[in-house]
Amino acid sequence: MRLFKNIIFGLIVVILLAIIAAYFYIQNISKKALPDYNENISITGLTDEVNVYRDEFAVPHVFAKNEGDLYKAVGYLMAEDRLWQMDLLRRATTGRLSEIFGKDMIKSDQLLRSLRITEKSEKVLAKSDEKVVKALEAYAEGVNQFIDDNIDNLPPEFTILGYKPEKWKPVYSVNLVGYMAWDLKMGWNSEIILHKLADKVNEKMLHELIPNLDMQTTYVIPDYDKNKKMELLCELIDQSSALQSLGLEIFNASNNWAVAGKKSTTGKPIFANDMHLGLFAPGIWYQMHQVVEGKLNVTGVVLPGAPFVVAGHNDSIAWGMTNVMSDDIDFYKETINPDNPYEYKYDGQWKKMEVRIEKIKTKDGKVVEKEQKYTGHGAIISEFKDMDEAISFSWVGNIFSNEIRTIYLLNRAKNWCDFRNAVKTFVSVSQNIAYADVNGNIGLQTSAGIPIRNGNGIDIMPGDTSLYDWKGVVPFEELPYSYNPESGYISSANNNTVDSTFGHYISTWFYPPYRIDRIREMLEEKEKLSVDDFKRMHSDQKSKLVEKMLNNLVSNIEQAKRLNKNEKAALAELKTWDMVMSREAKAPAIFESFYLNFVKNTFADEMGKDLFKSYFKEKLFVMDGVENVWIDDSSEWYDNVKTRKIETRNDIIIESFKDAVKELEKLMGNNVNEWEWGKIHQLILKHPMGKVKLLNRIFELNSPAYPVSGSFHTVSPWSYPFTDPYTVNYGPSHRHIYSTANWDESFSIIPTGISGIPASPFYCDQTKLYVNGKYHVDYVSRAKVEEVTKFKMKFTKK
Repeated sequence: MRLFKNIIFGLIVVILLAIIAAYFYIQNISKKALPDYNENISITGLTDEVNVYRDEFAVPHVFAKNEGDLYKAVGYLMAEDRLWQMDLLRRATTGRLSEIFGKDMIKSDQLLRSLRITEKSEKVLAKSDEKVVKALEAYAEGVNQFIDDNIDNLPPEFTILGYKPEKWKPVYSVNLVGYMAWDLKMGWNSEIILHKLADKVNEKMLHELIPNLDMQTTYVIPDYDKNKKMELLCELIDQSSALQSLGLEIFNASNNWAVAGKKSTTGKPIFANDMHLGLFAPGIWYQMHQVVEGKLNVTGVVLPGAPFVVAGHNDSIAWGMTNVMSDDIDFYKETINPDNPYEYKYDGQWKKMEVRIEKIKTKDGKVVEKEQKYTGHGAIISEFKDMDEAISFSWVGNIFSNEIRTIYLLNRAKNWCDFRNAVKTFVSVSQNIAYADVNGNIGLQTSAGIPIRNGNGIDIMPGDTSLYDWKGVVPFEELPYSYNPESGYISSANNNTVDSTFGHYISTWFYPPYRIDRIREMLEEKEKLSVDDFKRMHSDQKSKLVEKMLNNLVSNIEQAKRLNKNEKAALAELKTWDMVMSREAKAPAIFESFYLNFVKNTFADEMGKDLFKSYFKEKLFVMDGVENVWIDDSSEWYDNVKTRKIETRNDIIIESFKDAVKELEKLMGNNVNEWEWGKIHQLILKHPMGKVKLLNRIFELNSPAYPVSGSFHTVSPWSYPFTDPYTVNYGPSHRHIYSTANWDESFSIIPTGISGIPASPFYCDQTKLYVNGKYHVDYVSRAKVEEVTKFKMKFTKK
C-alpha cells in the first residue's frame, strides 16, 4: 500500500512538473519577442543618433538627422512590432503561403503568382528615383538588423508554425502596392456571376441587378465642369517659392472630407479620413511619426513592410484616400485551338500562350507543380472561377505605375501642385485623394488607372479580337479634380465619381450614395464645423438606406392579415425608430435581419443554391439589386418560381419580416424587450491563426467581442459578411482628424494597437477607444511629443 501511495505521489509530482514546465514554455513563446521600449540599440551603418519617443499607446515618434538613418530606424522599429505580419504580407504577394499553412493554400498561391506582382515591382524599382531606392534599402537594412539581433526571440507565430523569416528586400516593400491594388479590385466576382446568371434569367431581370447610375447623382466631384486647368497656377507657385523665401509673395491662395476655413471654427481647413478595410489583429496600419530635423515632419499610418506614410499630414498638407471603385478588371473568353491547348485565336491567327510552371512548396516539404497559362490579355483564371470556358483577365495592377514614388513625394509635398505632381503616378490603387493645407486650400483629386476600352466594362468580352483590348489608361491630366469649391467642402465615400460629361467609363460598381448623402447632410447642418463635429460625423449611425426603405416597409407590414405578439412588437419598434443604427436599440436588428431575408426570398429561387451563394457574398452587388427591385412593384424577381402562386413585393416583404422575427427569436430569445442590435452585431478582431481554438485560448490571439453600432450603410460602417451575419469583419481601418490651424490639435485612432505580438499590452489597447468613437491626440511638435513620452530610447552607431 505504501509503495502504491509513493507511485501515485510520484505521478502527481511528474504531472505537476509537466504542467509547470508547459506553462513556462508557453510563457516563453508568448513573451520572448516583447521589446523593452526603453532599451538603446546599436545599428550598423548609422551616421548619427536617432531618438525614439513613444506615448502611452507606444506610437513611435522617430527623430533623425538624415533620411538614411530615419529609414533604418523605421525598419528596425516596425520589425520589432510587426515582423510576422510583414512576413505574412510578403508571402501573400509572392504566393508562398503554402509553405507555412500547408496544401490548402496551393490554389491561393497559384492565383497570387498569376498576378505577377513581383515582376512589376522589379520594374518599378529599376525606374525609381535614387532617393526612393536608397530609402527602401535603408528600411530593409533596419528590418534585417532586427532579424539578426532577435533570431532566437521571434514572435510566437514563427515558433507555432515552425519556421524563421528570410531577409527583407526592397522589392517586398514595393509588392505591398500590388497587395493593396488587388485587395481593392472591382468586378472580380460580380462580372463572372452576371455571366453565369445570363443563362438563368431574362434580360430585364439581369438588368435589375446592375446599378442604375442615372439614379446615383451624388458625385464625388460635382463641380467637374467648372474646374479650370491648373497649369498656370502651378507655374506661379513654382516661380514664387524662391520669392516667398525673400518675403515677396506674388500669389496668395487660400476630406474622406475636408472643410475650408470659411466653414471651420478655426478659420483654417479641418480634414478627416477613415479608410474602410478588413478588420483583424494585428491591424493593417501602423501609426508612426517620422522626422528628419529641418527637412521632414510627417505623421499618419504606414503599411507594415514599407517605410512611408500612406495617409497623414506633414508640416504643410494633409491627405487621405477613398477607393474610386474603378472597374479595373476585364474578362475575356478565349478561343483555344482544338488541336493545340497551348494556342489561342487572336485577330484570325493562332498565337502561342505563355506557360509558366509554378513550383509551390508546401509545409510538409513537398513541391506541387501548377501550370499557369497566359494570353495577351493576362492569366487564364477559369480554374479559380469554376468555369469550363477559357477565361483570361486584364488587370490595371499589371500596368506600369509608381505608387511608391507617389507616397514618398506626398510625405514631402508643400502645396497643391506638389500634391498633384505626386499623385499622378498613383495608378494601380485607384483612389480619390483628399487634400488640405495650412494656407487654407482644400481639394480632391481622382488618381486612378481608368482603362480606355470598348464595351460596357461588365460583360465578358470576346478574346479572339483586338477590338476590346485596352488602349492604355486615361491620362492624369484628364482625370477629375476639385480645388477650393464654392461649397467650402470636399468629400467622397466610394460614390459615383463624376457625371457623364467626363466622357470615360469609370465603373458600374460604385457604392449607393447612402454614406455620402449623410456626410454632406452633416456638412451642411452648420455654418461652421469644429474638430468635435468631425468626431461626431465619424461615429454617425443614422442610415439613409433606412430612410429610403422604412415607410414602405412599415406600410406593407401593416397590410399583413395576421401578426403574432412578437411580430406586432417588432413592427412597433420600426414605426417609432429614429433610423439610427444604435447598438442599444432593437429596430436595427429587426431591419438588418429583414434586409438579408428579403434578399434571400427575392433572389435565391431564380438563381439556385450555388449561384445565390456566390451572389450573396458580394455585398455591393446585392445592394444594387435591392436598390432596383425595391422601387419596382412589378419586378419578376418577386415571384417564387418554386410555388404555384405568383408572389408580389408585398408578399415577399411580409414573408421576410416574419422570417426576421423568427431569426431574432433564435438569436436573442422570445422577449422583444431584451433584443439589442449590439447583442448580435459585434466586433471581434481575429488573428489569422485565431480560428484554431486551442491556439486562441493559449495565446489570446483574438480580441474580446465588442458590441458596436452602425452597419454597411452608415457613415460609421461596421459591416459583416451577409453569408455569416452579424459578426463585424470590415469597417474603419483608422480614423484621422487633422487641424491645419494647429497640427497638435489633431486626433487619430486605429482598431487594434501598435504591436502585432499578442502578449503585448499594446496589441489591442486602442480597441475600446475605437468602438466608443474616441481618439488619442496626435502630437507632432517635439515639445508636445516629449511632454507625453512614456518610453524613450535611441539608436546609436554600432
